[in-house]
Amino acid sequence: MELGPVREQALLASLLLRPGRTVSRQQLLDGVWGADLPGTGDKVLPVYVHRLRKRLDAHASAERSGRSVIDTVRGGYRFAPASAQVDLTRCEEIAVEGRAARDSGDLDAAVDAWSRALGLFHGEPLTGIPGPFAEGERLRLVERRLVLVQDKVDCQLRLGRHAEAVGELFSLTTTHPHNEALAALLMRALHAGNRQADALDVYATMRRRLVDEQGVEPGAELRRVHEAVLRGDDAFPPTAGLTTWHVSIGHVTTGQPTEQPDEPRRPGQARRPGQARQQRRVRQELPVEIGHFTGRERELDLLVAPADARAVTVRAVDGMAGVGKTALVVRAARALRDRYPDGCLFVELHGHREDRETAGRHRVLRRLLRAVGAGEGEGSEDLDESAASWRAATASLRLLLVLDDAARAEQVRPLLPAGPGSMVMVTSRRRLTGLDADRRVSLSPLGIDEAAGLLTRIVGGEGSDRERIAVRELATLCDRLPLALRIVGARIQDRPLWEVEALLARLADDERRLDELAVEDRSVEAAFQISYDRLPVAEQQAFRALGLSPTVRLDRLTLAALVDWTPPDAERRLESLADASLVQRVTADRYRLHDLAAVYARRVAAASPDEVAAGRSGVFRLYVTAARCASDWGASFPTGPQGIGPFTDWEEATAWLDAAGGELVDVVAQAVAVGRLDDACWLAEGLVDYLTRQGRFHECRSALETVLPVVGRATDRRMVSALRTSLGIMYGLRGRYEQARAWFTEALDISRRAGDPHERARAAAGLGTFANLEGRIAESMTHFAEVAGLVGTFDHDGWLMGSVMTRVGDIHHQLEEHDKAYDRYLEAIALAEKTGSPRLHGKTLLRLGGLQLDLGRPAEAVGTLGKAEDLARRLGDVPLYAAVLRRLSTAEAELGNPQAAAELLHRSRAILDEQTGTASEIAIRHRLIWHGAVAEDLAGASDFFERSTTLPAADANRARISRVLDDLGRRRQAGGDGA
Repeated sequence: MELGPVREQALLASLLLRPGRTVSRQQLLDGVWGADLPGTGDKVLPVYVHRLRKRLDAHASAERSGRSVIDTVRGGYRFAPASAQVDLTRCEEIAVEGRAARDSGDLDAAVDAWSRALGLFHGEPLTGIPGPFAEGERLRLVERRLVLVQDKVDCQLRLGRHAEAVGELFSLTTTHPHNEALAALLMRALHAGNRQADALDVYATMRRRLVDEQGVEPGAELRRVHEAVLRGDDAFPPTAGLTTWHVSIGHVTTGQPTEQPDEPRRPGQARRPGQARQQRRVRQELPVEIGHFTGRERELDLLVAPADARAVTVRAVDGMAGVGKTALVVRAARALRDRYPDGCLFVELHGHREDRETAGRHRVLRRLLRAVGAGEGEGSEDLDESAASWRAATASLRLLLVLDDAARAEQVRPLLPAGPGSMVMVTSRRRLTGLDADRRVSLSPLGIDEAAGLLTRIVGGEGSDRERIAVRELATLCDRLPLALRIVGARIQDRPLWEVEALLARLADDERRLDELAVEDRSVEAAFQISYDRLPVAEQQAFRALGLSPTVRLDRLTLAALVDWTPPDAERRLESLADASLVQRVTADRYRLHDLAAVYARRVAAASPDEVAAGRSGVFRLYVTAARCASDWGASFPTGPQGIGPFTDWEEATAWLDAAGGELVDVVAQAVAVGRLDDACWLAEGLVDYLTRQGRFHECRSALETVLPVVGRATDRRMVSALRTSLGIMYGLRGRYEQARAWFTEALDISRRAGDPHERARAAAGLGTFANLEGRIAESMTHFAEVAGLVGTFDHDGWLMGSVMTRVGDIHHQLEEHDKAYDRYLEAIALAEKTGSPRLHGKTLLRLGGLQLDLGRPAEAVGTLGKAEDLARRLGDVPLYAAVLRRLSTAEAELGNPQAAAELLHRSRAILDEQTGTASEIAIRHRLIWHGAVAEDLAGASDFFERSTTLPAADANRARISRVLDDLGRRRQAGGDGA
């Protein structure tokens, strides 16, 4: 059946996927058109609905004769659930059958059910349907389909039907290249079909993709499957009757004997069929293996994995100086050397020494030619001729060649042997992207357990608990870098504990740490200096600046602020430093400087104090700008940096702060530590709204308490009062009204003495807000009267004006002065939109929706609350979101949709049950208790009340809610007696 233009189809999808629920006109407009609204506004909706009805009603069932499949209801439209069958509903029903069959042990029935459910998908869901709603549903349905596939394949594998699953899994892993669950299932299926090499290739491809593109290692489940395949674990047994395979590190064999290689032949000489190799001396040049080799199991697996016998295999290992690259390849080469009958050669390329690089290739080629017994070409001074002689000499050999410490790919290419089946392992401090390699290993420092274990083995013995703690702390201060660990280990061998602890104290001092990590000719600082000296000038400046970053993880905006570059220029320098292994990619757009590298960077930067001052100024201002841009307070910061900097809006600034995680308090502390007191105060104030709306009250308090002792030394005197107001807001939102009142009172006194009307208004508004929440309306009105007298002095502050209007509207609402409340709410909404304050906007819409409900206009309330719901979801404001859902529930109930109302109420309760308590949340819980009691669900309301009383600061309201429940109980009893 033809469904008309795509916009009409999008509108139909918005109704179909919300069966039985009223969808407001505004929700339809936002979901179908998004920001690109039609010029006629919501007048286009009846036209589209009329066209859809004409098409759909012609095919409606006899039972619905005379009735449309799309109902017009108060507030919007609703798709009648019984009017048509929706594939999605049928899919979920069949999926439930599948889960039940699986849980009962009938795996064949489960596979059949899930196959039928998947058969309802035809290509990409909602293909070509435009609009934000369809886009969100499309992503959700694609994810749902993958879950069904994974459930089905898991049962197929448990039934031994692996052949059925392989083709589908190959297709899906191509479409979803980062899905580790699909890759794990594909490895299991291949393993069950005795295709271990293919299974290992799947893992290697996935790991390379994750590391290169996202900067993360595979998850635990994928690693577990990989290890099982390597071990030949029968946790995933092969098909019965096939030859049993055994997997060991480096190669896969059957129970049959393998053909042994014949004798080596003379370099450059072809061998006739059946001719035995002529004897020659086979060189084994691998260095003595370093003792106490620790960890690196996964990296070893990659390096010793089977290679293509028809080609030359190249495997590259890169990583920062001192991370253990050479030790790893030597260990791998020793594990593989029996496979290379023509010798194992080792060459130190000295890639970091410019004076040896050009001549080095000639020297290396001459030595390699001598090593394989070929004198021809040894005396040539032409690099190309020497390389050609090397290829000719190795064309019939199977060699293992280790090239250590390469500088660039072009340094390596002339040295590659030509013999099929040969392998070359290359180490470099840079990622040699210009070198064709079938495996790349990027080494990071050891894990803390491995690092402590290595240090313990060097020192000898397990020691006492106190010694084990000291060793672990030493490993951490060595940044888990093998070179540093071996230097420290050599220094503390056979030393008493007090000397170990003395060294620990010295290493804890950044100024001395690099000096302590040196012994004879081994030095961590010297290793870093070699890498640093090889950098171009711009990369050297970037590296020095990164040592000043106040966070461990950083991005291009951080470097751009530190050096005053554009973000694209900063990103190019970060990529270059990552290729040089001086910074580590953490995610696609985040990097980190290892601890010891950061210490070295700060040491180098210290020689340029002006550069250090400029860098710190830039980066702290970036954080202040981000915090203020993400804050709902908008332009209510009359002092300090203005503007939005590199951010386009509050959502982008919020996402940037989210990426910093729990390091924001550390940024405040570091600003204090380096004397940037104004920046520290501005940042702590700016973070209050961002942190509290996410429920991160502990971080908010820590940031404010970090700067409060030093605020007296800040040049911005406004902060003395502003920080106390911020503490009042934080405590008030947590429901700790007494502490909030104390901080607001102190802030108000200070601002009055200082003659600062702006901060005086903020403190008075805070006192009025929380007095109102505690039910002290008269006191609240007194404080807001003081604010009203100051209005003319802060008309530049739209957020504060809007907040005041909202609270004044609340008082009018409580006094049942509805017209005045309505006007104040509309004024507050206009100010919130003007200043870009989404949280104020959402909270005021919630209040306006509540007023509309009290006025008996639920259809209007649905539209208003729908906007508030979208804002709350985007903000991640849990209490606001739960409150909006509760109000929407009331609106649906008043529109005659009890099922939708019950579902919304359940969602609101579920959200709160997962969160910690705040004052707003406690109030929401109390209103939900009232709603349940009014609906005569006294048991449910009572249970919800009991759980709510366990929340912080619930004491103030417990007695009031208890009285409400008691009163309702008595009224119900009286009603029953009367009956």
